[in-house]
Amino acid sequence: MPKINGNEIRPGNVLEHNGGLWAAVKVDHVKPGKGGAFAQVEMRNLRNGSKLNERFRSADKVERVRLEQKDQQFLYESDGMLVFMDSETYEQIELPAELLGDRRPFLQDGMTIVVEFHEEEALHATLPQKVICKIEETEPVVKGQTAANSFKPAILENGVKVMVPPFVGQGESIVVNTDTMDYSERA
Repeated sequence: MPKINGNEIRPGNVLEHNGGLWAAVKVDHVKPGKGGAFAQVEMRNLRNGSKLNERFRSADKVERVRLEQKDQQFLYESDGMLVFMDSETYEQIELPAELLGDRRPFLQDGMTIVVEFHEEEALHATLPQKVICKIEETEPVVKGQTAANSFKPAILENGVKVMVPPFVGQGESIVVNTDTMDYSERA
């Protein structure tokens, strides 16, 4: 694995540090008036989700880990485990549902997601950025209500609540951004 200097750490980098795999979430480069410059790095453990703040001087060497990304197709869920199939080898793997966190309701049958592996261990799963969902219930349109900055609550077919513009009605399909979990556009 390649070693990089402490001042080369960027957000999104995966590092091997203190015997664990950590993703750099936030990096601040600090140049104090006295002493050498350093990078203040906020990291998240990829295995258990714990957070850590660490200082790296430019002379410090850290192991940068490259994760292998594979497209996996969602098949079904059983006993809290999600079953995926590799699109190329047709090999099936099981991943815990907690891997997706609060984005789990957006996973649909047959959806292709990206799973990141480190030495055959699945560490992270990413849904497509935009997903089409149907509105299960929302308030009816109020005549004369302006569209400027007024959103109303809506419950999607998967049970997730989002805020939608007033012109979107019940039974319509919308596009939801899975990163922010917000309304994006009509489908």
